Amino acid sequence: MSAWIDQVRFDAQGLVPAIVQDRATQRVLMVAHMNREALSQTIASGQAVFFSRSRGRLWQKGESSGHTQTVHEVRIDCDGDVILLQVTQTGGIACHTGRASCFYSRWEPDCWRVVDPVLKDPDEIYARDPAAAAGQGGSTTASGSASASSALAPMAAAAGPMGQTEALCRLADVIDQRRLADPEKSYVARLLQRAPDAVLKKIGEEATETVMACKDGQAERIVSETADLWFHCLVMLAQYGLRPEQVIDELVRREGLSGLDEKAARQAQVRDGRSDG
Repeated sequence: MSAWIDQVRFDAQGLVPAIVQDRATQRVLMVAHMNREALSQTIASGQAVFFSRSRGRLWQKGESSGHTQTVHEVRIDCDGDVILLQVTQTGGIACHTGRASCFYSRWEPDCWRVVDPVLKDPDEIYARDPAAAAGQGGSTTASGSASASSALAPMAAAAGPMGQTEALCRLADVIDQRRLADPEKSYVARLLQRAPDAVLKKIGEEATETVMACKDGQAERIVSETADLWFHCLVMLAQYGLRPEQVIDELVRREGLSGLDEKAARQAQVRDGRSDG
C-alpha cells in the first residue's frame, strides 16, 4: 500500500470511522466504517465504498438503493483515526429509512423525537433487494463511473415526480464525474476544460434554438431543444460547484408566492443594495 494510507490509524479490527457530509449543505448524512481496501477504492473510483461489520465485506453506498455518493473531497482528522467524506448524495436520500440523513431523531425532554420526514418509502427504494431494506448493505464490489444512459436507467424507471427529480440529480452526478475525464472521449470534459465562457455561450445557443422551436410550434422539437438547454444548464451548475437540488429548493421556496411579489422583492433588494453602496 502507498505511504499515504499508512498515515491512517485503523483500529484493532482494521477499521476507521468515516463521517459522510453533504458537500452543498454541510449536513452530516451518515457514519460508516472503512478498512484499507474500502478507503483505497473510494479514492480510486470517486464513489463512497465502506466495510460492513455485520456482513464482513465491502459495499458501495447505493448499490441496492441507487442512492450512491459521489466523493468530492476526503479528509483525515488531526489524530489520523477519523475520515471525513464530502459527497453529493444521489436522490437526496442517505438513510435506508428513506430520509435525507441517518440523524433524523432529535433529543427532546425524555425521548428521541423523529423530526425529519421520510422522502421515499423504503419498500419502494429496495424493491429489487428486500434484504437491503433491513439495512443489510449491498453487494461486494465497487463499480466505477457509469455512462450517462446506464446511470440514468434506474431513476428513469421510477414513477412520479420524485423519480424524475432523482433522474435529474443522477445526470448531474454523471456530469460531475466526467469533468476530469479525457476531453477526447467526453463532451462534458471538453466543454468544461475550454475557456470559462464556453458553457455560457453554449447555453445562449441552446436557449435561442429553444425559442426557435417554440416559434415553429412543433411539440417534439420543443421538448428536444429544452432537454438540450437543461443539460447545458446542469453543466453550468457543475462549473460553479452548484447542484440541481439547490435550484429545486429555490423553486420550492417560491411555491405559493406570487410571481409579481417575488419580482418586487428582488427589485427591492437591488434598490437596497444600491442605497447601501
